[in-house]
Amino acid sequence: MWRRAHDRFHRGLDRFHQVLEGVEDDQLYGELVEIANELASLLERVRAVCKEAQQRSPSEGLDIPVRLASVHRALSKAGNSLATTSEAAAMLRLAVGPIPVGAASVRRRAEAVFQQVADAERHLAEEGSGYPREDIPG
Repeated sequence: MWRRAHDRFHRGLDRFHQVLEGVEDDQLYGELVEIANELASLLERVRAVCKEAQQRSPSEGLDIPVRLASVHRALSKAGNSLATTSEAAAMLRLAVGPIPVGAASVRRRAEAVFQQVADAERHLAEEGSGYPREDIPG
C-alpha cells in the first residue's frame, strides 16, 4: 500500500512534466519548470515517508493500518493535489493568447501538495512519538 502511494505521486509528477512538453510560451514555460522542479524535490520526501511507514506498519494489501491512517490520508491528498496541479498546467498550456497572471493558479495548487507532504511527515513523526495519543474508548 505504501509503495502504491509513492508510485501514484511519482506518476503525477511524470504527468506534470509531460504537460510541460507542450507549453509554447517561454515565460509560462519558465514558471512551470520552476514549479516542476520544486514538486520533484518532494519525491524523495514522499519516498522517505512511505519507506518509514512500511517499516512501522508493513502492508502488502489494500488495508490501511489504523495507526498510520492520517499519514496515508495526507499522502493520498498530496497525490490528488498533484494531479489537480497537472490539470491546471494543462489548461494554461491550452490557453490562447497571453496569460496575464502566468502560472499563479498552478502555484496555488502546488502549495497544497507541499503542505500535504509536510502533513504526512508530521503525522508520521507524531505517531512515532506517541503524540497525540488517540485511545479507543472501551
